Amino acid sequence: MTSPLSDKARDLILSCEDLDQPGQWPGGESGITIGIGYDLGFATPDQFRSDWGPCLSEGDCNALIGVIGLKGAAAKERASALKAIVIKRADAGRVFMERSVPKAQKETAAAFPGVDKLPADAQGALVSLVYNRGGGMGQEGKPSWDARREMRAIRDAVARGDLKEIAAQLRSMKRLWEGKGLGGLVKRRDLEADLVESCVV
Repeated sequence: MTSPLSDKARDLILSCEDLDQPGQWPGGESGITIGIGYDLGFATPDQFRSDWGPCLSEGDCNALIGVIGLKGAAAKERASALKAIVIKRADAGRVFMERSVPKAQKETAAAFPGVDKLPADAQGALVSLVYNRGGGMGQEGKPSWDARREMRAIRDAVARGDLKEIAAQLRSMKRLWEGKGLGGLVKRRDLEADLVESCVV
């Protein structure tokens, strides 16, 4: 996927992500999250240092490298010790556009072959999805298999260019978060579905 992220998709992601500080754990199965949805639970030390090294002091980098890979309760326990580290909005925006978005676009192209043939806003909606959830399709026999069933259905719908089905599967995915105090994720899936449906002619 080489085309730029559409303006509507960029605005959607930014409206959902806000500015994360390492001392404020976002909840759920997230790791320590910084900037615009940059989850250290899913980063590698080399990747983090490459992305954030120019923005942070050596001491702050080392402290954050110490929590890379932690998720859920393990990340929650460590968050309070990181409150002295403050991420600047300008740095967050730069890392988002120059590092995170291109990485998410590559992951989206790998997860959903043929996505580059969809309209730009539909592509962007799926970049938002992958930016939030990753591009995994689940492992058969594991809990992830059911949790990721809509991802597989979206993959098949992308191959057919079926925008209506992509939107329907995004809405179906809300089952994972409804009634669990994670209304932001429910709203995000609706916004992504709306953006895909806006491309239907």
